[in-house]
Amino acid sequence: MFNLTQARVALARWLAPPSSAHTPKFSSRMYAMAKNSRLTGGWGTGTSSEDSELLQSLTMARNRSRQLVRDAAYAKRAKVIIQNNVVGQGIGMQAQVVNSRGKLNDRINNEIEAVWKRWCCKDECHTGQSLHFCDFERAVMGQVFEAGEVFVRKHLRPFGDSAIPFALELIEAERIADDLQSGPLPTDTSNRVRLGVEVDSYGAPVAYLIRSNHPGELRLTAEMTVRVERVPANQIIHVRGIDRWPQTRSMPWMHAAARKLNDMDGLTEAEITAARAAACYMGFIELPDAQAQYGEPQENGSTQSELEPALIERLNPGEKFTFAAPNRPNAQLDPFMRMMLREVAAGTGSSYESLSRDYSQSNYSSSRLALIDDRDLWRTLQAWFIRDFRQEIHEEWLQQAVLAGAIPSIQVAAYAAQPEKFEQVRFKPRGWSWIDPTKEVAAYKDAILAGFTTVSDVIALTGSGRDLEDVLKERKQELEMMQEMGLIFSTDPTTVAIPAIPLPPADPSMADGNNPAVTAAEKLLRTVRRRTNG
Repeated sequence: MFNLTQARVALARWLAPPSSAHTPKFSSRMYAMAKNSRLTGGWGTGTSSEDSELLQSLTMARNRSRQLVRDAAYAKRAKVIIQNNVVGQGIGMQAQVVNSRGKLNDRINNEIEAVWKRWCCKDECHTGQSLHFCDFERAVMGQVFEAGEVFVRKHLRPFGDSAIPFALELIEAERIADDLQSGPLPTDTSNRVRLGVEVDSYGAPVAYLIRSNHPGELRLTAEMTVRVERVPANQIIHVRGIDRWPQTRSMPWMHAAARKLNDMDGLTEAEITAARAAACYMGFIELPDAQAQYGEPQENGSTQSELEPALIERLNPGEKFTFAAPNRPNAQLDPFMRMMLREVAAGTGSSYESLSRDYSQSNYSSSRLALIDDRDLWRTLQAWFIRDFRQEIHEEWLQQAVLAGAIPSIQVAAYAAQPEKFEQVRFKPRGWSWIDPTKEVAAYKDAILAGFTTVSDVIALTGSGRDLEDVLKERKQELEMMQEMGLIFSTDPTTVAIPAIPLPPADPSMADGNNPAVTAAEKLLRTVRRRTNG
Protein backbone atom coordinates (compact mmCIF):
# COMPACT_ATOMS: atom_id res chain seq x y z
CA MET A 1 0.00 0.00 0.00
CA PHE A 2 1.11 3.55 -0.80
CA ASN A 3 1.46 5.98 2.03
CA LEU A 4 0.65 9.66 1.55
CA THR A 5 4.20 10.61 0.54
CA GLN A 6 4.45 7.89 -2.09
CA ALA A 7 1.08 8.93 -3.49
CA ARG A 8 2.21 12.54 -3.84
CA VAL A 9 5.41 11.49 -5.65
CA ALA A 10 3.48 9.25 -8.05
CA LEU A 11 0.99 12.02 -8.78
CA ALA A 12 3.79 14.53 -9.41
CA ARG A 13 5.51 12.13 -11.82
CA TRP A 14 2.23 11.52 -13.64
CA LEU A 15 1.51 15.25 -14.03
CA ALA A 16 5.07 16.20 -15.00
CA PRO A 17 5.71 16.86 -18.79
CA PRO A 18 7.55 14.06 -20.55
CA SER A 19 11.28 14.34 -20.99
CA SER A 20 12.75 15.50 -24.30
CA ALA A 21 13.95 11.98 -24.99
CA HIS A 22 10.38 10.74 -25.12
CA THR A 23 8.74 13.83 -26.61
CA PRO A 24 7.23 13.03 -30.03
CA LYS A 25 8.72 15.25 -32.72
CA PHE A 26 5.55 16.74 -34.13
CA SER A 27 7.60 19.45 -35.91
CA SER A 28 9.02 16.87 -38.32
CA ARG A 29 5.57 15.74 -39.39
CA MET A 30 4.92 18.50 -41.94
CA TYR A 31 4.83 18.99 -45.69
CA ALA A 32 8.23 18.92 -47.35
CA MET A 33 7.60 22.20 -49.16
CA ALA A 34 7.08 23.95 -45.80
CA LYS A 35 10.37 22.83 -44.25
CA ASN A 36 13.25 25.26 -43.90
CA SER A 37 16.70 24.02 -44.79
CA ARG A 38 19.83 25.21 -46.49
CA LEU A 39 18.36 24.04 -49.79
CA THR A 40 15.21 26.16 -49.38
CA GLY A 41 16.87 29.29 -48.06
CA GLY A 42 15.98 31.31 -51.15
CA TRP A 43 12.39 30.11 -51.34
CA GLY A 44 10.08 32.98 -50.45
CA THR A 45 7.81 32.48 -47.44
CA GLY A 46 6.30 35.95 -47.07
CA THR A 47 2.58 36.46 -46.66
CA SER A 48 1.00 39.13 -48.83
CA SER A 49 -2.17 39.88 -50.74
CA GLU A 50 -2.33 40.00 -54.52
CA ASP A 51 -2.58 43.79 -54.55
CA SER A 52 0.48 44.06 -52.28
CA GLU A 53 2.49 41.99 -54.73
CA LEU A 54 1.14 43.95 -57.68
CA LEU A 55 2.08 47.24 -56.00
CA GLN A 56 5.72 46.15 -55.87
CA SER A 57 5.90 44.37 -59.23
CA LEU A 58 3.33 45.63 -61.71
CA THR A 59 5.12 48.58 -63.34
CA MET A 60 8.48 46.82 -63.78
CA ALA A 61 6.86 43.57 -64.94
CA ARG A 62 4.72 45.38 -67.50
CA ASN A 63 7.68 47.33 -68.90
CA ARG A 64 9.78 44.17 -69.20
CA SER A 65 6.92 42.31 -70.83
CA ARG A 66 6.58 45.02 -73.48
CA GLN A 67 10.35 44.92 -74.07
CA LEU A 68 10.22 41.16 -74.62
CA VAL A 69 7.39 41.49 -77.15
CA ARG A 70 9.39 44.18 -78.96
CA ASP A 71 12.70 42.31 -79.09
CA ALA A 72 12.26 38.57 -78.34
CA ALA A 73 10.94 36.55 -81.28
CA TYR A 74 9.27 33.84 -79.19
CA ALA A 75 7.50 36.41 -76.99
CA LYS A 76 6.07 38.10 -80.06
CA ARG A 77 5.10 34.70 -81.47
CA ALA A 78 3.28 33.78 -78.23
CA LYS A 79 1.26 37.01 -78.41
CA VAL A 80 0.24 36.32 -82.01
CA ILE A 81 -0.79 32.75 -81.09
CA ILE A 82 -3.16 34.07 -78.40
CA GLN A 83 -4.65 36.69 -80.71
CA ASN A 84 -5.10 34.27 -83.60
CA ASN A 85 -6.77 31.54 -81.57
CA VAL A 86 -8.99 33.60 -79.26
CA VAL A 87 -10.10 36.34 -81.68
CA GLY A 88 -8.85 35.28 -85.09
CA GLN A 89 -10.40 37.46 -87.78
CA GLY A 90 -13.04 38.67 -85.35
CA ILE A 91 -15.88 37.15 -83.34
CA GLY A 92 -19.06 37.12 -85.40
CA MET A 93 -22.53 37.98 -84.18
CA GLN A 94 -25.95 36.58 -85.11
CA ALA A 95 -29.07 38.15 -83.61
CA GLN A 96 -31.53 35.67 -82.11
CA VAL A 97 -34.71 37.70 -81.59
CA VAL A 98 -37.81 35.49 -81.69
CA ASN A 99 -41.44 36.35 -82.44
CA SER A 100 -44.54 35.52 -80.41
CA ARG A 101 -44.59 31.98 -81.87
CA GLY A 102 -41.03 31.29 -80.71
CA LYS A 103 -39.60 31.44 -84.26
CA LEU A 104 -36.65 33.60 -85.24
CA ASN A 105 -37.77 37.02 -86.44
CA ASP A 106 -35.73 37.27 -89.63
CA ARG A 107 -36.69 40.86 -90.38
CA ILE A 108 -35.48 42.23 -87.03
CA ASN A 109 -32.46 39.93 -86.87
CA ASN A 110 -31.28 40.85 -90.36
CA GLU A 111 -31.66 44.53 -89.60
CA ILE A 112 -29.70 44.28 -86.34
CA GLU A 113 -26.88 42.41 -88.11
CA ALA A 114 -26.78 44.91 -90.98
CA VAL A 115 -26.61 47.92 -88.63
CA TRP A 116 -23.93 46.20 -86.52
CA LYS A 117 -21.83 45.45 -89.60
CA ARG A 118 -21.98 49.09 -90.65
CA TRP A 119 -21.07 50.30 -87.13
CA CYS A 120 -18.00 48.02 -87.03
CA CYS A 121 -16.22 50.24 -89.57
CA LYS A 122 -13.23 52.05 -88.08
CA ASP A 123 -14.74 55.50 -88.62
CA GLU A 124 -17.72 54.72 -86.40
CA CYS A 125 -16.73 52.23 -83.69
CA HIS A 126 -13.29 53.60 -82.71
CA THR A 127 -12.78 57.04 -81.17
CA GLY A 128 -9.43 57.26 -82.97
CA GLN A 129 -11.16 56.19 -86.24
CA SER A 130 -8.27 53.84 -86.99
CA LEU A 131 -9.33 50.37 -85.80
CA HIS A 132 -12.07 48.28 -87.36
CA PHE A 133 -13.93 46.45 -84.61
CA CYS A 134 -12.22 43.15 -85.51
CA ASP A 135 -8.83 44.87 -85.21
CA PHE A 136 -10.02 46.49 -81.98
CA GLU A 137 -10.77 43.04 -80.55
CA ARG A 138 -7.31 41.78 -81.52
CA ALA A 139 -5.73 44.85 -79.91
CA VAL A 140 -7.69 44.23 -76.70
CA MET A 141 -6.55 40.60 -76.54
CA GLY A 142 -2.98 41.60 -77.36
CA GLN A 143 -2.91 44.10 -74.49
CA VAL A 144 -4.27 41.50 -72.07
CA PHE A 145 -1.36 39.24 -73.05
CA GLU A 146 1.33 41.92 -73.07
CA ALA A 147 0.27 44.12 -70.15
CA GLY A 148 -2.08 41.81 -68.27
CA GLU A 149 -5.08 44.10 -68.73
CA VAL A 150 -6.64 46.80 -70.85
CA PHE A 151 -9.33 49.41 -70.28
CA VAL A 152 -12.05 50.18 -72.82
CA ARG A 153 -13.97 53.42 -72.32
CA LYS A 154 -17.46 53.76 -73.75
CA HIS A 155 -18.26 57.17 -75.24
CA LEU A 156 -21.94 57.97 -75.77
CA ARG A 157 -21.52 60.20 -78.80
CA PRO A 158 -21.32 59.51 -82.53
CA PHE A 159 -18.01 59.46 -84.39
CA GLY A 160 -17.57 59.81 -88.13
CA ASP A 161 -20.83 59.31 -90.04
CA SER A 162 -22.31 57.00 -87.42
CA ALA A 163 -25.99 57.37 -86.57
CA ILE A 164 -25.39 55.60 -83.27
CA PRO A 165 -24.00 57.63 -80.33
CA PHE A 166 -21.62 54.93 -79.19
CA ALA A 167 -17.86 54.46 -79.70
CA LEU A 168 -14.95 52.81 -77.91
CA GLU A 169 -11.62 54.15 -76.69
CA LEU A 170 -8.68 51.83 -76.03
CA ILE A 171 -6.78 52.83 -72.87
CA GLU A 172 -3.46 51.17 -72.07
CA ALA A 173 -2.72 50.12 -68.50
CA GLU A 174 0.00 52.78 -68.08
CA ARG A 175 -2.60 55.54 -68.23
CA ILE A 176 -4.18 54.36 -64.98
CA ALA A 177 -2.68 56.39 -62.14
CA ASP A 178 -1.59 53.34 -60.17
CA ASP A 179 0.90 55.41 -58.17
CA LEU A 180 -2.00 57.09 -56.40
CA GLN A 181 -2.83 55.44 -53.10
CA SER A 182 -5.06 56.85 -50.40
CA GLY A 183 -7.12 55.95 -47.40
CA PRO A 184 -10.81 56.74 -47.05
CA LEU A 185 -12.03 59.32 -49.56
CA PRO A 186 -13.74 62.50 -48.38
CA THR A 187 -16.81 61.78 -50.51
CA ASP A 188 -17.35 58.27 -49.16
CA THR A 189 -15.47 57.00 -46.15
CA SER A 190 -15.97 53.38 -47.21
CA ASN A 191 -14.22 53.83 -50.59
CA ARG A 192 -10.48 53.57 -51.11
CA VAL A 193 -8.07 54.03 -54.00
CA ARG A 194 -6.06 50.92 -54.81
CA LEU A 195 -3.56 50.98 -57.69
CA GLY A 196 -5.41 53.81 -59.41
CA VAL A 197 -8.88 52.30 -58.98
CA GLU A 198 -11.44 53.58 -56.53
CA VAL A 199 -13.15 50.58 -54.94
CA ASP A 200 -15.85 50.14 -52.33
CA SER A 201 -15.65 48.07 -49.17
CA TYR A 202 -16.29 44.87 -51.16
CA GLY A 203 -13.56 45.56 -53.72
CA ALA A 204 -15.97 46.44 -56.53
CA PRO A 205 -14.72 49.27 -58.80
CA VAL A 206 -16.46 52.61 -58.36
CA ALA A 207 -14.26 54.80 -60.56
CA TYR A 208 -10.96 54.76 -62.43
CA LEU A 209 -8.29 57.47 -62.17
CA ILE A 210 -7.06 57.92 -65.74
CA ARG A 211 -4.20 60.12 -66.88
CA SER A 212 -4.84 62.46 -69.78
CA ASN A 213 -1.57 61.33 -71.41
CA HIS A 214 0.54 58.21 -71.47
CA PRO A 215 3.40 58.71 -68.95
CA GLY A 216 5.90 57.71 -71.64
CA GLU A 217 4.50 60.03 -74.29
CA LEU A 218 7.28 61.33 -76.57
CA ARG A 219 6.09 64.94 -76.59
CA LEU A 220 5.42 64.99 -72.86
CA THR A 221 7.70 67.59 -71.27
CA ALA A 222 8.16 68.89 -67.77
CA GLU A 223 6.11 71.98 -68.62
CA MET A 224 3.09 69.94 -69.63
CA THR A 225 0.58 69.12 -66.94
CA VAL A 226 -0.81 65.60 -66.78
CA ARG A 227 -4.40 65.71 -65.63
CA VAL A 228 -5.96 62.78 -63.79
CA GLU A 229 -9.64 62.29 -64.56
CA ARG A 230 -12.00 60.35 -62.35
CA VAL A 231 -14.10 58.21 -64.70
CA PRO A 232 -17.11 56.32 -63.26
CA ALA A 233 -16.84 52.55 -63.48
CA ASN A 234 -19.98 52.22 -65.63
CA GLN A 235 -18.07 53.90 -68.47
CA ILE A 236 -15.14 51.47 -68.33
CA ILE A 237 -14.75 47.82 -69.27
CA HIS A 238 -11.74 46.41 -67.45
CA VAL A 239 -10.64 43.37 -69.46
CA ARG A 240 -8.32 41.19 -67.38
CA GLY A 241 -7.84 37.79 -65.79
CA ILE A 242 -8.30 37.30 -62.05
CA ASP A 243 -6.09 34.83 -60.18
CA ARG A 244 -6.82 35.82 -56.57
CA TRP A 245 -9.53 37.87 -54.98
CA PRO A 246 -9.56 40.66 -54.02
CA GLN A 247 -7.40 41.72 -56.96
CA THR A 248 -7.60 45.22 -58.41
CA ARG A 249 -5.17 44.90 -61.35
CA SER A 250 -3.49 42.06 -63.26
CA MET A 251 0.00 40.94 -64.19
CA PRO A 252 1.22 40.39 -67.78
CA TRP A 253 0.25 37.03 -69.23
CA MET A 254 3.79 35.64 -69.54
CA HIS A 255 5.03 36.70 -66.10
CA ALA A 256 5.97 33.09 -65.23
CA ALA A 257 8.01 32.66 -68.43
CA ALA A 258 9.51 36.14 -68.78
CA ARG A 259 12.87 35.35 -67.16
CA LYS A 260 13.31 32.26 -69.32
CA LEU A 261 12.53 34.27 -72.44
CA ASN A 262 15.05 36.94 -71.48
CA ASP A 263 17.70 34.30 -70.72
CA MET A 264 17.06 32.61 -74.05
CA ASP A 265 17.38 35.92 -75.86
CA GLY A 266 20.68 36.66 -74.12
CA LEU A 267 21.98 33.14 -74.73
CA THR A 268 21.27 33.19 -78.44
CA GLU A 269 22.90 36.61 -78.73
CA ALA A 270 26.04 35.33 -76.99
CA GLU A 271 26.12 32.21 -79.17
CA ILE A 272 25.77 34.27 -82.33
CA THR A 273 28.58 36.57 -81.18
CA ALA A 274 30.79 33.56 -80.48
CA ALA A 275 29.92 32.02 -83.85
CA ARG A 276 30.79 35.26 -85.61
CA ALA A 277 34.10 35.30 -83.80
CA ALA A 278 34.71 31.68 -84.80
CA ALA A 279 34.09 32.57 -88.42
CA CYS A 280 36.96 35.06 -88.26
CA TYR A 281 40.46 33.61 -87.96
CA MET A 282 42.07 35.22 -84.95
CA GLY A 283 45.37 34.77 -83.22
CA PHE A 284 47.73 36.26 -80.67
CA ILE A 285 51.43 37.08 -80.99
CA GLU A 286 53.41 36.30 -77.85
CA LEU A 287 56.55 38.42 -77.60
CA PRO A 288 59.51 37.35 -75.50
CA ASP A 289 60.32 40.92 -74.53
CA ALA A 290 57.72 43.17 -72.98
CA GLN A 291 59.33 46.20 -74.64
CA ALA A 292 59.10 44.71 -78.13
CA GLN A 293 56.20 45.71 -80.35
CA TYR A 294 54.46 43.94 -83.18
CA GLY A 295 51.87 45.36 -85.55
CA GLU A 296 50.42 48.84 -85.91
CA PRO A 297 49.81 51.00 -82.81
CA GLN A 298 46.15 51.71 -81.96
CA GLU A 299 44.54 54.69 -80.22
CA ASN A 300 44.09 52.71 -77.01
CA GLY A 301 47.81 51.93 -76.83
CA SER A 302 47.62 48.35 -78.10
CA THR A 303 49.02 47.01 -81.36
CA GLN A 304 47.15 44.99 -83.96
CA SER A 305 47.99 43.18 -87.17
CA GLU A 306 45.47 42.00 -89.73
CA LEU A 307 45.52 38.53 -91.24
CA GLU A 308 45.01 38.26 -94.98
CA PRO A 309 44.16 35.18 -97.10
CA ALA A 310 47.09 33.21 -98.54
CA LEU A 311 49.54 35.28 -96.52
CA ILE A 312 52.60 33.77 -94.84
CA GLU A 313 54.17 36.16 -92.38
CA ARG A 314 57.54 35.56 -90.82
CA LEU A 315 57.86 36.04 -87.07
CA ASN A 316 60.96 37.29 -85.31
CA PRO A 317 63.04 34.92 -83.21
CA GLY A 318 61.35 34.19 -79.89
CA GLU A 319 57.87 35.25 -81.07
CA LYS A 320 55.11 32.70 -80.88
CA PHE A 321 51.76 32.70 -82.71
CA THR A 322 48.73 31.26 -80.85
CA PHE A 323 45.67 30.53 -82.98
CA ALA A 324 42.27 31.35 -81.37
CA ALA A 325 39.44 29.08 -82.54
CA PRO A 326 36.21 29.37 -80.51
CA ASN A 327 34.29 26.09 -80.59
CA ARG A 328 31.15 27.49 -82.15
CA PRO A 329 28.40 26.94 -83.06
CA ASN A 330 27.64 24.93 -79.92
CA ALA A 331 26.31 21.48 -80.82
CA GLN A 332 24.38 21.28 -77.52
CA LEU A 333 22.53 24.54 -78.03
CA ASP A 334 19.61 23.05 -79.96
CA PRO A 335 18.45 20.47 -77.34
CA PHE A 336 19.02 22.98 -74.55
CA MET A 337 16.90 25.62 -76.31
CA ARG A 338 14.15 23.05 -76.89
CA MET A 339 14.04 22.33 -73.19
CA MET A 340 13.83 26.04 -72.37
CA LEU A 341 11.18 26.60 -75.00
CA ARG A 342 8.98 23.85 -73.59
CA GLU A 343 8.96 25.66 -70.25
CA VAL A 344 8.13 28.94 -71.99
CA ALA A 345 5.28 27.24 -73.84
CA ALA A 346 3.89 25.95 -70.55
CA GLY A 347 4.09 29.45 -69.07
CA THR A 348 2.30 31.14 -71.97
CA GLY A 349 -0.43 28.53 -72.49
CA SER A 350 0.51 27.36 -75.98
CA SER A 351 2.00 24.07 -77.08
CA TYR A 352 5.68 23.65 -77.90
CA GLU A 353 4.87 22.84 -81.53
CA SER A 354 2.76 25.98 -81.99
CA LEU A 355 5.29 28.25 -80.32
CA SER A 356 8.42 26.88 -81.99
CA ARG A 357 6.95 25.74 -85.33
CA ASP A 358 9.17 22.70 -84.79
CA TYR A 359 7.41 19.41 -85.57
CA SER A 360 10.56 17.33 -85.91
CA GLN A 361 10.34 16.09 -82.31
CA SER A 362 6.77 14.81 -82.47
CA ASN A 363 4.70 12.36 -84.45
CA TYR A 364 1.15 12.74 -85.69
CA SER A 365 -0.49 11.35 -82.53
CA SER A 366 1.43 13.58 -80.12
CA SER A 367 0.89 16.66 -82.29
CA ARG A 368 -2.82 15.91 -82.49
CA LEU A 369 -3.07 15.56 -78.70
CA ALA A 370 -1.26 18.89 -78.29
CA LEU A 371 -3.66 20.61 -80.69
CA ILE A 372 -6.71 19.15 -78.94
CA ASP A 373 -5.39 20.31 -75.58
CA ASP A 374 -4.67 23.77 -77.00
CA ARG A 375 -8.17 24.07 -78.42
CA ASP A 376 -9.73 23.33 -75.04
CA LEU A 377 -7.82 26.33 -73.69
CA TRP A 378 -8.75 28.53 -76.64
CA ARG A 379 -12.47 27.72 -76.25
CA THR A 380 -12.27 28.58 -72.55
CA LEU A 381 -10.60 31.90 -73.35
CA GLN A 382 -13.14 32.62 -76.09
CA ALA A 383 -15.99 32.09 -73.63
CA TRP A 384 -14.26 34.41 -71.11
CA PHE A 385 -13.67 37.08 -73.77
CA ILE A 386 -17.31 36.96 -74.87
CA ARG A 387 -18.61 37.14 -71.28
CA ASP A 388 -16.34 39.95 -70.12
CA PHE A 389 -16.21 42.08 -73.26
CA ARG A 390 -18.45 41.24 -76.19
CA GLN A 391 -21.69 40.68 -74.27
CA GLU A 392 -21.54 44.06 -72.54
CA ILE A 393 -20.57 45.83 -75.75
CA HIS A 394 -23.49 44.27 -77.63
CA GLU A 395 -26.09 45.18 -75.02
CA GLU A 396 -25.01 48.83 -74.74
CA TRP A 397 -24.59 49.20 -78.50
CA LEU A 398 -28.10 47.81 -79.09
CA GLN A 399 -29.60 50.14 -76.51
CA GLN A 400 -28.02 53.21 -78.13
CA ALA A 401 -28.95 52.01 -81.63
CA VAL A 402 -32.62 51.56 -80.67
CA LEU A 403 -32.83 54.90 -78.85
CA ALA A 404 -31.23 56.62 -81.86
CA GLY A 405 -33.75 55.04 -84.25
CA ALA A 406 -31.02 53.25 -86.21
CA ILE A 407 -33.06 49.99 -86.11
CA PRO A 408 -36.56 50.97 -87.30
CA SER A 409 -37.94 47.44 -86.82
CA ILE A 410 -37.59 47.79 -83.03
CA GLN A 411 -39.88 50.26 -81.34
CA VAL A 412 -38.44 52.08 -78.33
CA ALA A 413 -41.47 51.21 -76.19
CA ALA A 414 -41.24 47.51 -77.07
CA TYR A 415 -37.51 47.48 -76.33
CA ALA A 416 -37.98 49.29 -73.01
CA ALA A 417 -40.59 46.73 -71.97
CA GLN A 418 -38.47 43.68 -72.84
CA PRO A 419 -34.81 44.59 -73.51
CA GLU A 420 -33.65 41.04 -72.87
CA LYS A 421 -35.85 39.81 -75.74
CA PHE A 422 -33.98 41.93 -78.28
CA GLU A 423 -30.55 41.35 -76.70
CA GLN A 424 -30.60 37.64 -77.51
CA VAL A 425 -27.55 36.93 -79.63
CA ARG A 426 -25.28 34.10 -80.67
CA PHE A 427 -21.61 34.91 -80.85
CA LYS A 428 -19.57 33.05 -83.43
CA PRO A 429 -15.93 32.70 -82.38
CA ARG A 430 -13.44 31.23 -84.78
CA GLY A 431 -13.27 27.47 -85.23
CA TRP A 432 -10.49 25.18 -86.39
CA SER A 433 -10.08 23.01 -89.44
CA TRP A 434 -9.96 19.22 -89.32
CA ILE A 435 -6.84 17.54 -88.02
CA ASP A 436 -7.60 14.28 -89.85
CA PRO A 437 -10.54 14.99 -92.22
CA THR A 438 -10.93 11.37 -93.35
CA LYS A 439 -11.58 10.11 -89.84
CA GLU A 440 -13.17 13.17 -88.24
CA VAL A 441 -15.77 13.88 -90.92
CA ALA A 442 -16.94 10.27 -90.79
CA ALA A 443 -17.05 10.38 -86.97
CA TYR A 444 -19.11 13.59 -86.95
CA LYS A 445 -21.52 12.16 -89.54
CA ASP A 446 -22.09 9.11 -87.36
CA ALA A 447 -22.56 11.30 -84.28
CA ILE A 448 -25.17 13.42 -86.08
CA LEU A 449 -27.05 10.33 -87.31
CA ALA A 450 -27.01 8.87 -83.80
CA GLY A 451 -28.33 12.11 -82.33
CA PHE A 452 -25.25 12.75 -80.17
CA THR A 453 -24.62 16.17 -81.73
CA THR A 454 -26.10 18.55 -84.30
CA VAL A 455 -24.98 20.02 -87.59
CA SER A 456 -24.86 23.45 -85.92
CA ASP A 457 -22.42 22.19 -83.31
CA VAL A 458 -20.14 20.64 -85.92
CA ILE A 459 -20.10 23.82 -88.02
CA ALA A 460 -19.37 25.91 -84.92
CA LEU A 461 -16.42 23.66 -84.03
CA THR A 462 -14.87 23.52 -87.47
CA GLY A 463 -16.04 26.61 -89.35
CA SER A 464 -14.54 30.05 -89.62
CA GLY A 465 -17.10 31.93 -87.55
CA ARG A 466 -20.07 30.72 -89.63
CA ASP A 467 -23.25 28.99 -88.47
CA LEU A 468 -25.82 26.62 -89.96
CA GLU A 469 -27.93 29.41 -91.44
CA ASP A 470 -24.94 30.88 -93.27
CA VAL A 471 -23.88 27.49 -94.62
CA LEU A 472 -27.36 26.51 -95.83
CA LYS A 473 -27.92 29.85 -97.56
CA GLU A 474 -24.55 29.63 -99.33
CA ARG A 475 -25.25 26.00 -100.27
CA LYS A 476 -28.63 26.91 -101.75
CA GLN A 477 -27.12 29.74 -103.79
CA GLU A 478 -24.38 27.42 -104.97
CA LEU A 479 -26.82 24.73 -106.16
CA GLU A 480 -29.05 27.27 -107.91
CA MET A 481 -26.05 28.75 -109.72
CA MET A 482 -24.92 25.29 -110.86
CA GLN A 483 -28.42 24.50 -112.15
CA GLU A 484 -28.66 27.79 -114.06
CA MET A 485 -25.31 27.12 -115.75
CA GLY A 486 -26.13 23.50 -116.49
CA LEU A 487 -23.25 22.19 -114.43
CA ILE A 488 -23.38 18.93 -112.52
CA PHE A 489 -20.81 17.98 -109.89
CA SER A 490 -20.49 15.01 -107.60
CA THR A 491 -21.49 17.28 -104.70
CA ASP A 492 -24.92 17.85 -106.28
CA PRO A 493 -27.50 15.95 -104.16
CA THR A 494 -29.39 14.93 -107.33
CA THR A 495 -26.40 12.81 -108.39
CA VAL A 496 -26.21 10.88 -105.13
CA ALA A 497 -27.37 7.28 -105.54
CA ILE A 498 -30.24 6.38 -103.22
CA PRO A 499 -29.87 2.84 -101.89
CA ALA A 500 -32.78 0.46 -102.20
CA ILE A 501 -34.65 -0.14 -98.96
CA PRO A 502 -36.08 -3.65 -98.60
CA LEU A 503 -39.74 -3.60 -97.61
CA PRO A 504 -41.84 -6.29 -95.97
CA PRO A 505 -44.40 -8.02 -98.17
CA ALA A 506 -47.51 -5.90 -98.68
CA ASP A 507 -51.05 -7.02 -98.01
CA PRO A 508 -52.73 -6.98 -101.49
CA SER A 509 -56.16 -6.55 -99.92
CA MET A 510 -55.30 -3.04 -98.69
CA ALA A 511 -54.62 0.17 -100.58
CA ASP A 512 -51.22 1.76 -100.39
CA GLY A 513 -52.49 4.63 -98.30
CA ASN A 514 -53.67 2.23 -95.58
CA ASN A 515 -51.14 -0.55 -96.03
CA PRO A 516 -49.03 -0.91 -92.84
CA ALA A 517 -46.22 -2.33 -95.01
CA VAL A 518 -45.62 1.17 -96.38
CA THR A 519 -43.27 2.25 -93.63
CA ALA A 520 -41.95 5.67 -92.74
CA ALA A 521 -38.72 4.81 -94.54
CA GLU A 522 -40.62 4.13 -97.80
CA LYS A 523 -42.52 7.41 -97.52
CA LEU A 524 -39.24 9.26 -97.01
CA LEU A 525 -37.72 7.45 -99.98
CA ARG A 526 -40.68 8.43 -102.21
CA THR A 527 -40.35 12.05 -101.13
CA VAL A 528 -36.64 12.16 -101.93
CA ARG A 529 -37.17 10.54 -105.35
CA ARG A 530 -39.99 12.92 -106.20
CA ARG A 531 -37.86 15.96 -105.33
CA THR A 532 -34.91 14.68 -107.35
CA ASN A 533 -37.09 13.78 -110.37
CA GLY A 534 -36.41 10.13 -110.21
